Amino acid sequence: MSFEPRARSAAAGWPFLAALAEREARVGASFARRGKLSAGLYEFLRFGIKQGWACLFGGILLGLIIATRLWYPAHAAMSRYDALVIACVIVQAGLLWFGLETLEEAKVILVFHVVGTVMELFKTSIGSWYYPEASYLRLAGVPLFSGFMYAAVGSYMARAWRLFDFRFSGHPPLWALGALSAAIYGNFFTNHWGIDLRWVLVAAAVVLFFRTVVHFKVWKVHRRMPLLLGFFLVAFFIWVGENIGTGAGAWLYPNQIGSWTMVHPSKLTSWFLLMLISYTLVAAAMANGRRRPAGTRDRRRPGVTLPT
Repeated sequence: MSFEPRARSAAAGWPFLAALAEREARVGASFARRGKLSAGLYEFLRFGIKQGWACLFGGILLGLIIATRLWYPAHAAMSRYDALVIACVIVQAGLLWFGLETLEEAKVILVFHVVGTVMELFKTSIGSWYYPEASYLRLAGVPLFSGFMYAAVGSYMARAWRLFDFRFSGHPPLWALGALSAAIYGNFFTNHWGIDLRWVLVAAAVVLFFRTVVHFKVWKVHRRMPLLLGFFLVAFFIWVGENIGTGAGAWLYPNQIGSWTMVHPSKLTSWFLLMLISYTLVAAAMANGRRRPAGTRDRRRPGVTLPT
């Protein structure tokens, strides 16, 4: 929630947040007047709130999965999975209607929904995981709500990009990311035929992003962090969400049939690679959507550019 009045603000894209700009600015000024420790605490809290806002769609979806696991009637006329599909559509429409999500974010979500569903169709057909409950709103063995889980990742990245006003130094070109992402997506299919290059792809990603630094704005100034670290952190929290999702019975791996066990940490590499696909799609969307030419220097941050 970057709410500085009379300055560039991420809140401008979300009317709900923009309405709070003046009030938030007063709260921030109050903390700043109390000294560096108080200002640091406020910036930390602000970081957490921004992350929560970026996770809005994913948080709601995870909440629905848990709630339906705990309280959805076992013998209801509509299956739990079908109820989740309808709930996701209602949530999506509500977020747009109340200005909690932008049309651009909804487009990103749609792309991820399609990309994720295609991979789900293949993975479930060969038994990598399965959906144990019956439903009508599905394609083959894939209930339609599953696409929203992939869409939640794209939604988070698109919202975080704007909320934290991302800028980069040492960023690889988009064409290189596109080539790497295409290879990663292909590997999700070919690894079942003995051609698994995941560690080669991880190494390629490390080489591409080894020098990349993301500059992100929490409050008044831009902080910096290696982008690779950001990828690994997000992949970790997706893995945590996956454990919650399988624990709530949304889907199951073969080793979880009968009794639930924690998703193996090796899945972190899969989520890291999926993160790169997500990042590439969002970066391409941001590059196409901004007004100034791609790759131009940011005058506010000399030497820092946006990806091209």
